[in-house]
Amino acid sequence: MAKYTGPVCKLCRREGCKLFLKGDRCFSRACAMEKRPVAPGQHGAARKKSTPYSVQLREKQKAKRAYGLLEKQFHMYYEMAEKMRGVTGENMLSLIERRLDNVVYRMGIGSSRAQARQLVNHGHITVNGKKVDIASYLTKAGDVIAVKENKRANAYFTELKESKIANMPKWLTFDPATLTGSIVELPKREDVDLSIAEHMIIELYSK
Repeated sequence: MAKYTGPVCKLCRREGCKLFLKGDRCFSRACAMEKRPVAPGQHGAARKKSTPYSVQLREKQKAKRAYGLLEKQFHMYYEMAEKMRGVTGENMLSLIERRLDNVVYRMGIGSSRAQARQLVNHGHITVNGKKVDIASYLTKAGDVIAVKENKRANAYFTELKESKIANMPKWLTFDPATLTGSIVELPKREDVDLSIAEHMIIELYSK
């Protein structure tokens, strides 16, 4: 599976906002956006004139990088959303939010989307009682997401049982004591916690 393997803090600096790619570090003073909130590179601090295309491109790149997707994957969700009823941009974000790695992150099982993806890929997560190790697996309303039974003794999950999950999205539930959660309903636009102008992404792809 192809994935970005470069320094992730540079991605936040390039997009000019926190993408929360490194979990708890993003909330501390060690965050790169706190230390040097300018684009990476020799001329990162220089002012550059924005064009309509560059603004649209930056929105697309910001969304891709926040969710940890490559161009082919991201464009696939656009094509799927275009064939669905409703607003294409909102449909696209809803589809991406339903990815299993994102659901695991939003439930608080993983501290970042990258960690959540690793937990899924290593077979730690089950969907409706069956192991699913595909990060892009599209969940649906009513699905039960849980940590695999024989993995719960792991020190990481033991600590998770004693923690409190803050800011749980209303379309999800999760009980740290049992390491089990469920998808109450499909996510809507207001459930997306990222500042993304999805209409600009749709305009870019529609050209």
